[in-house]
Amino acid sequence: MTPSEFAELRAFALVAEERNFRRAAKRLGLSPSALSRAVRSLEERLGVRLLNRTTRSVAPTEAGQGLYARIEPTLAEMDAALRETGAYQSQPKGVVRINLPSIAAKLVVMPRLGAFAAAFPGVELDLVIDNEITDIVARGFDAGVRIGGEVNRDMIAVRLTPDILTTVVGSPDYFAAHPPPKTPRDLSRHRCLSYRFAGSGALLPWRFEGAGRASETIAVENAFTTNDTDLLLAGALQGMGLAFLPEDFVAPHLKRGELLRVLADYGEELPGFYLYYSNRTRMPAVLRVFIDFIKLGTDPGWGVTGRD
Repeated sequence: MTPSEFAELRAFALVAEERNFRRAAKRLGLSPSALSRAVRSLEERLGVRLLNRTTRSVAPTEAGQGLYARIEPTLAEMDAALRETGAYQSQPKGVVRINLPSIAAKLVVMPRLGAFAAAFPGVELDLVIDNEITDIVARGFDAGVRIGGEVNRDMIAVRLTPDILTTVVGSPDYFAAHPPPKTPRDLSRHRCLSYRFAGSGALLPWRFEGAGRASETIAVENAFTTNDTDLLLAGALQGMGLAFLPEDFVAPHLKRGELLRVLADYGEELPGFYLYYSNRTRMPAVLRVFIDFIKLGTDPGWGVTGRD
């Protein structure tokens, strides 16, 4: 069916429903004469009269009644589908798929998850924990969350957190048996717990900087490696060795005295977490409200920046 043929059927159906050309034309945003031409074109194409017209009334013929009965349910379904689709923008509804590392989920998303669910009950969040650098477009995600330096430059990025300060921590039991390091180079004499990227097999470097000092990467002796920050934290809490983790991630354990911070003057700042997605245009409403809500919970002053 061509667009003009569909328009003719819709024009006929509205006239048959309203029994009046002027009212039907108003609903379509057409002039009565244009509407009349559309109906006449349909009748000529089908070779049958569909409407009986007098100066006072309009009524479907028997053929017109039969055609209207067949097409009206389909047109009504199409109208309903269009209204429901438009509701996705006015009243967000549907699934938003986010790919993010576990540490971002804990620090950025989970603290706001309950409030988001209460504010947008029609939105289903599908959070997929993935600690690797993932092609979110190829894998069907609406957006991803990563450290700023790991976001591809062809993505649109939204800053979610300030820069992240890293810190070295160990348990009181560990330090009871090992003197705390005074400089990063002292780490060579300690057992360390390191993050290993599953995809590349590379270890996250232990990199340090301080006021007036050049950045320095230290080779450490690993007692334990994993691609999960929760396991690194658990290992440190159990006294297995020293872990190199974001300060905000270990803050509750530092406050309770379960972990102790060392080398506080040498911490490195990472770029912070960014939410990123592929294109600004025609953004689904469910993604827009998720971005706005998470930004509001972190820092409402940050905005959207293109990283081209």
